Amino acid sequence: MPATHITRGSRAYLRANSALFFAGFVTFSTLYTFQPLFPNLVDEFGITPTVASLSLSFATLALALTLPVSGSLSDAWNRRGLMGISVILASLLAILSGLHLSLPTLLGIRLIQGIILAGVPAVAMAYLNEEIEAQAVGSAMGLYIAGNAFGGMTGRILTAWLTELMNWRAAVIGIGLIGLVLGMLFLALLPPSRNFQRRPLRIGPLSRSLWTHLTDPGLFCLFSIALCCMGGFVTLYNYITFRLMGPEFNLSHAQVALIFLAYAFGACGSTVMGVLVDKFRRSNILFVSLLIMGLGLFLTLSAALPAVIVGIVVFTIGFFGAHAIASAWVGHLATSARAQAASLYLFAYYLGSSLSGTGGGLFYSAWGWPGVTLLILILIGCAALAGILLNRRSTPTPSP
Repeated sequence: MPATHITRGSRAYLRANSALFFAGFVTFSTLYTFQPLFPNLVDEFGITPTVASLSLSFATLALALTLPVSGSLSDAWNRRGLMGISVILASLLAILSGLHLSLPTLLGIRLIQGIILAGVPAVAMAYLNEEIEAQAVGSAMGLYIAGNAFGGMTGRILTAWLTELMNWRAAVIGIGLIGLVLGMLFLALLPPSRNFQRRPLRIGPLSRSLWTHLTDPGLFCLFSIALCCMGGFVTLYNYITFRLMGPEFNLSHAQVALIFLAYAFGACGSTVMGVLVDKFRRSNILFVSLLIMGLGLFLTLSAALPAVIVGIVVFTIGFFGAHAIASAWVGHLATSARAQAASLYLFAYYLGSSLSGTGGGLFYSAWGWPGVTLLILILIGCAALAGILLNRRSTPTPSP
């Protein structure tokens, strides 16, 4: 391995992982701020749970549609600069979304916020694959995803608790202020790229590399896994809140917020799975993660609150493990235009979030929680099928 790559345990390794941990934290704390606020939006604007879910789905859909562009821009421009601008602007928009706005204006801001946040996830994955030594990429990717998990967890819990103390608008503003501080720390800590090779932004080559990635059997299976796993994960968290606050369990907003502590276990799961992937076959660890998701989903059907909580935790561990494995696998299969390949993976990831996250509301309205679990089970099954095909057909993508 050339000496230009960051080695495990070095000062640069610590700085890079810390910076990307902060970037992941800001990205997912601001992106998912509104998820625990669905009941508040239903009450304030007089809308259905399905419509309330648009406050998340608009942001994730915009993020999904913009990711392929942001990945290509980072291949032609500057990874560190693009991520820094995205983190700062997203935090400012979070503050703006906490002002007294109409529902259409709020959804419009969330749409713009999703576009801006696209400058982080795919670019961060490409940075890690380029700058970290090969034998440490799995561990570094696991730590980055742990930052995503911790940001998503903390953002949701802080939002719910601040809402309980003040109101939901003040809570959203608070998340934005935290994001500004962490964005500045990100810019101060992240080491400059040393292995980045600029690719001029030409439509022809970009289209060819895009087509190459989309038609690669292995990458297409990974994109399918991302869509199904993320779709199931967001659907569970979107609608479990309504069940827990409903007559079956009658929990308060602050109590329900504690379910997002499951993200801490998810962060541990992604880190552990990332280490295991560096030592064992990726496919084996992926299937274990999917089985863990299925077990957790089954437990959420229980009428006993402790079993439901354990089920959420187990499901979350399995999801973050699968995501850590699949996201690192993308960098292994795509030997060129890695940011674009990573952006396509995340396009599928957030497309699943948007479609299933809102579509799950129809299942919840029609059949309650059993209907939601049926949808998620179908998605896990599809992810497992894609994993089987991936294990048989994955081959590295040739340079376009």
